[in-house]
Amino acid sequence: MPLSELFVERLSLSEPVPEDRYYAQLPAVRALSEGGGLTLHSQVTFFVGENGSGKSTLLEAAAVKLGFNPEGGTANYLFSTHDSHGDLWKYLAVARGIHRPKTGYFLRAESFYNAASYLDELRELDSAALASYGGVSLHDQSHGESFLSLVEHRFGAEGLYLLDEPEAALSPVGQMKLLIRMRDLVRQGSQFLISTHAPILMTFPGAQVLELSGDGIREVAYEETEHFQITKQFLNAPERMLRALFED
Repeated sequence: MPLSELFVERLSLSEPVPEDRYYAQLPAVRALSEGGGLTLHSQVTFFVGENGSGKSTLLEAAAVKLGFNPEGGTANYLFSTHDSHGDLWKYLAVARGIHRPKTGYFLRAESFYNAASYLDELRELDSAALASYGGVSLHDQSHGESFLSLVEHRFGAEGLYLLDEPEAALSPVGQMKLLIRMRDLVRQGSQFLISTHAPILMTFPGAQVLELSGDGIREVAYEETEHFQITKQFLNAPERMLRALFED
């Protein structure tokens, strides 16, 4: 998909973020302020970084700016259980491509339960509400099964999907299944923005990997990420790593 056909092409700040906002000093926000914004060039973009780097905050702001429910779901999900999202979206500018997605979804691992509950409420009003989710309540499946069912049945061609740490629900095999489904959807013109700690997901061919740190935001190969390097070192020599971790 050429750059001109991406649904989201660029993230930047439309105005300075007030210093009294808790997120003002997050690396992701500082990088947007100092670097002038992020240009996206792949159908799959990963935001990676340590806890507190601001990757989920940035993804959430982009989702709200794009019209998604802050707690997750589609643009038509109108529920709210706890107003905990920040207002970074008010200062965020999202440059969109010339085409509009036909569908979309914002997945937040921490509030997926709430989105599944809202879907069950819709089913009480319309028995066909679950049809596009596989026909089975997401609550009647395991966390991982419900997420994969969502991706398999609800995600469709030419869609825009924002996923916040999807690995929280998935085993390594489940992550590989997600990669396969992502490949199919990318071939059908979909775009993904994903916040993740999972090295398995970062290997998606041709993905843009943006690493967020105190030094700003830089594009890297997945092999260069700290997540990949530390995981590889640990699995290559777990006993040695454990000795180093547990020594007094």
